[in-house]
Amino acid sequence: MIILHSDTNHPTLIKQLDDAGHHNIEGFSQSREETLENQHLYDGIVIRSRYTIDREFIDAAPNLKFIARVGAGLENIDVEYAEAHGITLFSAPEGNRNAVGEHTLAMLLSLFNKLNKADREVRDGLWHREENRGLELDGKTVGIVGYGNMGKAFAKKLRGFDVEIICYDIKEGVGDEHVRQVSLEEFREKCDVVSLHTPWTPETDQMINKEFIDAYKKPFWFINTARGKNVVTADLVDALKDGRVLGAGLDVLEYEKASFESLFSNKKNVSLSIENQIPDAMRELMFLNNVILSPHVAGWTKESHERLASVIAGKIIDKFGKGE
Repeated sequence: MIILHSDTNHPTLIKQLDDAGHHNIEGFSQSREETLENQHLYDGIVIRSRYTIDREFIDAAPNLKFIARVGAGLENIDVEYAEAHGITLFSAPEGNRNAVGEHTLAMLLSLFNKLNKADREVRDGLWHREENRGLELDGKTVGIVGYGNMGKAFAKKLRGFDVEIICYDIKEGVGDEHVRQVSLEEFREKCDVVSLHTPWTPETDQMINKEFIDAYKKPFWFINTARGKNVVTADLVDALKDGRVLGAGLDVLEYEKASFESLFSNKKNVSLSIENQIPDAMRELMFLNNVILSPHVAGWTKESHERLASVIAGKIIDKFGKGE
């Protein structure tokens, strides 16, 4: 098969496909328009997040047999339209779930022990011990929203702590030996920590909002290593300021570009300075001491970089075999 690679990935991806006899084209610098012009030539395309695969793209690719995304989600692909045209879709949540699990735990422990705040203060010559007294995770109830690959990986990392782990998921019967699946009512009643591990879909868009937060019986800590647009930032900031949310670890943000490659997505402001692009809620978020931020890197380790590529290559070869 002729396979277009629209984004750079770990070299093992192309090597494994080469070894299997497939012809690989590196289109890393091609624009979406340039790719569209030649899309009829390709049997498959491997993407990350640089551009979307919509109906126009699919219509221009009559020979396309598969679309493979080197990542966990498929939100930049019109899944329903692609499947209606007989195109196989691949993703690789198995490749970075361990990384996401570790990053989620790291954020939670850092929040509980005020490590980022304490580090900044010591660097400024301050020695505030009582103000940086931490919390222990043992004895807490950790709630996981969305118990798929990423939620399971986080639960596995929590096994060494004396915590109760519960999950809420729209699918029935997802609980396992690590986690007890509960009703939404019980979830809201018991959680000390809420960790989000859902994809971005119409059902999850802006699901973490004022109504979601107000439904909880007690204040909780919030971690999001899933998708930024699942959270209404302004509502989260209000809850952080009045104590309904005790602290937040956010690897993803509502304002990310769809490509995940930069922060702001408002094309009208592209010529303005970064400072002028910052929404008010984001500006407040940046200066809260009980918030930790990272640039969508929870699944972005050296190990996951190679593992994601290997998983995708393996799935393509398993499905389509070796090239001629």
